[in-house]
Amino acid sequence: MSNMYKEGEHRKQQMFFPPSIDEYVNQDNPVRAIEDYVELLDMVELGFTKSALNSADGQPAYHPKLLLKIYIYGYLNKIRSSRKLEQEIKRNIEMMWLCAGLIPSSKTISNFRKENAKPLKKVFREFVLLCKELELITGELVAIDGAFMRANASKNQLISKKSVVKDLEKIDKKIEAYLETMAFEDNQNKKEKKLKPPINDVVKMKKRKAKLDKDLALLEEMGVTQYNRTDPNAKIMRKYGYSQLSYNSQIAVDNTYKFIVATEITPQGNDMQELHKMAMETKKVVGDKVDTTIVADAGYYSANELKKCQEDKIEVIVPVPNTGKVQKDKGFYSKDDFTYDKEHNHYICPNQQILTQTKSSTVRNNNIRNFFYKAGSKTCNTCLLRNKCIPQKTACKTVSRTELAELVESHASQMKTYGAKKLIKKRGSIVEHPFGTIKQSLGWTHFLVRGYEKVEGENALIMFTYNFRRLLNLIGIALFRKVLIALKDGNIDDIKAEIVAYIAYFRFYFLYIFQTMNLVRFRKKNVII
Repeated sequence: MSNMYKEGEHRKQQMFFPPSIDEYVNQDNPVRAIEDYVELLDMVELGFTKSALNSADGQPAYHPKLLLKIYIYGYLNKIRSSRKLEQEIKRNIEMMWLCAGLIPSSKTISNFRKENAKPLKKVFREFVLLCKELELITGELVAIDGAFMRANASKNQLISKKSVVKDLEKIDKKIEAYLETMAFEDNQNKKEKKLKPPINDVVKMKKRKAKLDKDLALLEEMGVTQYNRTDPNAKIMRKYGYSQLSYNSQIAVDNTYKFIVATEITPQGNDMQELHKMAMETKKVVGDKVDTTIVADAGYYSANELKKCQEDKIEVIVPVPNTGKVQKDKGFYSKDDFTYDKEHNHYICPNQQILTQTKSSTVRNNNIRNFFYKAGSKTCNTCLLRNKCIPQKTACKTVSRTELAELVESHASQMKTYGAKKLIKKRGSIVEHPFGTIKQSLGWTHFLVRGYEKVEGENALIMFTYNFRRLLNLIGIALFRKVLIALKDGNIDDIKAEIVAYIAYFRFYFLYIFQTMNLVRFRKKNVII
């Protein structure tokens, strides 16, 4: 029976020729791609800490290249915790090979990520520029989107102005009610000439009130409506009825091969101020010579952002939100039902009445002036369509118009064209792909570091990891290593034709397989029995 199964070597057996650890890592292993790429990086130029260290005294430091390799491998394999990375170095053959027997502590690994936020952003950008140089990024069509990623912050440490004010009102009422009760009891016990001892509940409430007053004063001093003691930069963000302390991660994705060309972190809970900034970050990568079209969803719509993009000659495709739906659902006319007469500078209502411009105007936070047009109370009171236009208590109809109205109207007309609608529909297939891969395949749902600058560094690291994996999947590890050799020798142009041929071959191969499978299904479906 013992001959039926294979038997391993005795664990204490000493081999005559010990095998090299290099034999356990084949040539197509991703760790070799990590090793080759990081070795090409100039850590001093990128600004990594201790990269220019030349210590004569004390224990030598771990090279930043080593720690960067550890993190790239970890993030590629859903291992982001510094403690788990240290464990993997001790038991994982690939990590042993990558680290060449060195075992940095979890503290050293963790500090590297915290201290090198800006260099990590540069690493991301360097890799994007490499992809562009290989002509894998064209920049002709770029989609942008944002996702709320949970911050490493506790809700218990959150100070919210709305909650503080509400709690103060409750406590004031409780203290007042308690004092009235104590006064009543004191009056009843006057004959006995005894005073009731202090009540612990009142003392606790007063301490709680003092703490809330202090929190409110802190918010007013900082000029904010919420503050988290764990991570001051994290903000409560709400989506689909769910709220959590988060950061808003923004990405711009090139349509050609779905590479992320730009990424930013914002503490804002919406995307209305991110369109122009992400468009400009994209243009820095693709260059001014490329006619870039930026496509985004309705959450990015802002007249001020459209104006900035127009001034910088950036074409943007952003659907116009249907703001009139709420009014129509209530049975009232929306602003779209009122026609603007540019020649006479007035609006015409659905009953063909004139709304003239008033002398009053307002200026919004983004310095955009808002003008008002009214019909007059006499006109509205005698109008047969009044019930569909304004509420009963409203004297007359008022319509507002911003100084950017012509720009908005022109953009709205453009969004109704077939080409714009086609790009809006295509946007999801471009930009949702990276976020899906990052969350599912790379296991990234939250940040591990705290503070805006450190979060930016980790965000850049995960986006670099996505691009790195994307490139390996696209051209293969062997060809990628050839690219790095060509890059080192300064012969990058010679490898471009091979990359194009490689991608074309596999596209043709998979198209052939796909068509063959469809043909088989068709024949099975239409077989005559």
